[in-house]
Amino acid sequence: MTQERPFDLLNKALGQQVLIRMKSNMIIRGRLKSFDMHMNLALENAEELEGSELKTKIGTIVLRGGNIIFVSPV
Repeated sequence: MTQERPFDLLNKALGQQVLIRMKSNMIIRGRLKSFDMHMNLALENAEELEGSELKTKIGTIVLRGGNIIFVSPV
C-alpha cells in the first residue's frame, strides 16, 4: 500500500473544490488555486458556509496555513 503525503493530496486537489474548516470554526468552500510549503492556500470562487448553507460569497482569498484545521475535497 502506498502512503500519500499531505502535499500529494493537495496537488491532486488543485483546480478542484475543497472544503476548509478554520480555527475560528468558519467553513469555507472554493476551488484550490495554489498552496505553499506552509500550507497557505489560495482559493477562487470562495464562499463562507453556515452549516451546509451559503452565508457569504467571498471570491478570491488566501488562507494562512496556521489557521486551517482541515482541508477536504468536496
